Amino acid sequence: MNDEFEDNYDTFRALLDAFTPAEAIKRLELMQVGPAIIQKIRDRHERQTIRIKELEEPHSVVLGNRDTWYTGPSPKDKCWPAIVRQLEKDSWSPSSIESLDTASTRIVSLLSHPKEKKFSTQGLVVGYVQSGKTTNFTAVMAKAADRGYKLFIVLAGIHNGLRRQTQARLVQQLVEPNPTRWHQLTDLDRDFVPTANAASFFGKSNRAHVLCVIKKNATVLRKFAKWLDSASEYLQDCPALIIDDEADQATVATKTINPRIREILGCLPKSAYVGYTASPFANLLINPSAKDLYPNDFIVNLPKPGGHFGTEVLFGRYALDGEDPEDVDDGYDMIREVPDDDVERVRPLKRADVEGFTPEITEALRNAIRYFWLVTAARRVRGTGNPHSTMLIHTSVNTAVHNSFKKPLEYLRDSMNNMLEAPAVLQELRKLWDDETARVPAEDFGEVKVEFDDLLSEMPGVLRDCRIVMDNSSSEDRLDYENGPVVAIAVGGNTLSRGLTLEGLSVSYFVRAVSAYDTLLQMGRWFGYRSGYADLPRIWMTAELSEWFRHLATVETEMRRDIDIYMTETKDPLTFAVRLRTHPALRVTQAAKMKDAVKAASAYGGQRVQTRYFHLDGQLLLDNQDAAKRLVAKAMQHATRSDAHQGAGRFIFRDVPYDLVVDFLTRYRFHEKSMECDAKLLIGYIEKRVRSAGSLRRWNIAIVGKPVEDGDAAFEFAPGVTVQRIVRARLDPRSPGEPESGFADIKTLMSRRDAAVDLNGETGKLTEQEIKSERQKQMPETGLLVLYPIDKVSAPPPREKQRRAPLNADEHVIGVGLVFPQPRDEDSSIEWISADLSGVEIEEEDLSPIEAEEAG
Repeated sequence: MNDEFEDNYDTFRALLDAFTPAEAIKRLELMQVGPAIIQKIRDRHERQTIRIKELEEPHSVVLGNRDTWYTGPSPKDKCWPAIVRQLEKDSWSPSSIESLDTASTRIVSLLSHPKEKKFSTQGLVVGYVQSGKTTNFTAVMAKAADRGYKLFIVLAGIHNGLRRQTQARLVQQLVEPNPTRWHQLTDLDRDFVPTANAASFFGKSNRAHVLCVIKKNATVLRKFAKWLDSASEYLQDCPALIIDDEADQATVATKTINPRIREILGCLPKSAYVGYTASPFANLLINPSAKDLYPNDFIVNLPKPGGHFGTEVLFGRYALDGEDPEDVDDGYDMIREVPDDDVERVRPLKRADVEGFTPEITEALRNAIRYFWLVTAARRVRGTGNPHSTMLIHTSVNTAVHNSFKKPLEYLRDSMNNMLEAPAVLQELRKLWDDETARVPAEDFGEVKVEFDDLLSEMPGVLRDCRIVMDNSSSEDRLDYENGPVVAIAVGGNTLSRGLTLEGLSVSYFVRAVSAYDTLLQMGRWFGYRSGYADLPRIWMTAELSEWFRHLATVETEMRRDIDIYMTETKDPLTFAVRLRTHPALRVTQAAKMKDAVKAASAYGGQRVQTRYFHLDGQLLLDNQDAAKRLVAKAMQHATRSDAHQGAGRFIFRDVPYDLVVDFLTRYRFHEKSMECDAKLLIGYIEKRVRSAGSLRRWNIAIVGKPVEDGDAAFEFAPGVTVQRIVRARLDPRSPGEPESGFADIKTLMSRRDAAVDLNGETGKLTEQEIKSERQKQMPETGLLVLYPIDKVSAPPPREKQRRAPLNADEHVIGVGLVFPQPRDEDSSIEWISADLSGVEIEEEDLSPIEAEEAG
């Protein structure tokens, strides 16, 4: 009986190549297979599909009625095993190959069975910048080919460089291992050109898979659609997989590209469209009810690969709702500040200044370039990892600005070669190397520090091999990693900022002004893998850009968390509404891509709000002290009960009227960077809660300091209400010797314990969620406002000196934290709005190839 079952199950698996699971069962019944064995086959197949559906990674949001038919590779497959062999040859670990296998199996399982009579599947795969998305969709293509998909179309960005790079990868991993199984419509140097007799590629006599890697260019896409239409009769039984790489770029809300893609899909009765991107903001804002490219059928959130350098790893992030800020990492100490004054010296601030612009090699830029040469020499000493070494200089979108860097950089390289033996230069290089390697110890990454004397002998060869490459849309020069190891300083703009991999990227100098999350994230070519030199990458950028990336890391993490939450709540893409928090100086994406977006209700209910940014100006700080003292004095008069814990440096005034809190918020000056601490929004929210639900009428006012031990460190809020000041050092993004910015970012003000300071019982070990729950039980209608007297010097403890700096404010600082109870109703919320950017001089993403077509 068991042998009979196994034989019939093997038959069932073979039938799945030609039929859907339901049809395969019918075929078994026609073959007189008994009901008991049929049921066992159904049960085993269902167990395997459930295993695929319930994979812990990758997380996915799926339309509920999708039929899972693909359960993994088969022994007779040809394309997927060839990829595995290639990855093993490239020294991929077994666990990495297994992760790729699992993720690609899940995605293929969400496609439609190639033998369905007609289908139109639309999905989205969300990865990380430079995290192996190309390898993932190559694996998906291989597995789909092994199961009978015939036509494969890859839409590879808007630039030739990315199209060529993608074609090369697909040829290497798909075509070369199985050359007789593939027919290419494009090659390395040629985008799609119509051929005669399109039908010959899709007739039953031609069993080869058809591969086409096309740039998102309206003219090319229009020709391709017309070519497909000429073979319409033969496409009725041609299952097609369309991979849209960088699916948020040019695809969404463009007048020419978007309709052309939909026209191509209209030519294909059996099509699966899968968008891939690391910045899906635009894709998630498409109107799901419109006949567009919204991912109606599935959204897959790829896991972050091990060893990947991403936004959060480099820049840190802020705590999300429900997280303890103390548990959120600050990121590696790899960011170096470019002074604001340098910006106008390395890029023109206005278009009128482009002509005749000559960049200066500022101190920060010179340090970045010198450090790049030192890193390249050190990597040669190590002799491991990627053989290429690249530096990126990205200051402007304008090609004339790029080209203006060539002579100054060549002069710097040649003069360094001539001065390598000068004692003063050697001393400067040694100091730079020792300072950098001390700030980021090699041992933290499992590496051994390369001593300066050991790398010095490699420097002449590095300088001799170093090319200065102007890589932009108007230049003939291009980064070429196919002909031996490369050492290059690449100056460029958009040709280097989307999808393209900069091999061995070690150093980035980035001062480009951008206006949207997706553009900014894609500019981060420094994300990815740094095998053998994970301790050495550095990024030079302005403090503002660094803060933008830190905010973006928070947005990105929150977005991915929302996908995971929806996955566990069994929502589908049509009811999927990821929240994207806004920023006062950045759009989420281009305005045209947000035309269907709505303002998301963002309730303060259940949240903890705290000041992270502080003015350092003396008068502002004195005004805030006065506001805090006024609040405490009034609270002492109106509180129904006061709890003084002087021994612990804490005071609590209970049941204080809300109008005193409103008065305080009116007087207190929050820093404009503290988006969630907008006084008008906070006051509006409180007053709305008071009016609509009668809650938040009463507040507890707490003071959190230290027990008074030293009179010099005491801060008096009111007679009898004195605590010792606390220390909150600032984050230190500065390079040695550079000026301080005009504000301080302390990142974390409140501890989890502080958020429970007014609750009864033992709260010290409660989690964030348990504190919320306990507050809901004890004081469901009462808010908490906490005041912190922060010492104006606030020198960091020794263990934090590498990442923190003294606060050095003019006066003592008052920190503020507010804890809101979760409302019983959902109506008490406010709406976030984005800033008016009309007066900001900022460079947009270069979509000129598209804009030119749309104007024509």
